[in-house]
This record gives sequence, C-alpha cells and structure tokens, in this order.
Amino acid sequence: MQIDKLRGKELDQLFNAILSLKNLEECYQFFDDLCTINEIQSLSQRLEVARLLRLGATYHKIETETGASTATISRVKRCLNYGNDAYTLALDRVHENPSDVSTQK
Repeated sequence: MQIDKLRGKELDQLFNAILSLKNLEECYQFFDDLCTINEIQSLSQRLEVARLLRLGATYHKIETETGASTATISRVKRCLNYGNDAYTLALDRVHENPSDVSTQK
C-alpha cells in the first residue's frame, strides 16, 4: 500500500478522529475545519467517479457528470482494478446501509 509510507502516530490520530464522528453533521463540521473546499470536492468527486465506474459509465459520461479529468478517472479506475478494494468496500457499505448515513445531531 502506498499509504504505508505515511503510517504513524499522526495518521492514526487522523483516522481515529474520523472514525469517532457520529453522523453527517459532525463530518461536515470536522471536514470544514480540516480541509479546503477544493480538497473536500476532490475527495467526494473521486468517490462519485468510483461509483460511476462500477456502474459501467464511460469516461465521457463521468467527465460530463462530475467534472473529473481523465487523469482522475484513470487513477480511480486503477485503484478499483488494482488497489485495496477500499472504494468497493465503502460504496457497498453505503448502499447496504443508507439509513446509517444520518444528519442527526
């Protein structure tokens, strides 16, 4: 895994902080403080690209719908095909348990 190079106390702290969030509202607040708008948009765009690729959408359709570059689409596709299956894991869980995604405080 590429991220192994970054493993350590600081990254563990970040991931544990994310795992501690209880609902969408807390996620909105945390990521608003943590990231720039462009960073948040990039992350959410990549997940949407992964979802569309899994549905068999063409690069052109994905570009049109998401505004993602072909480089981003290719990167996400490479991760879907040769990565850690994390996009698949996350997307499957989100779609299996849509009621878990809550904006409740």
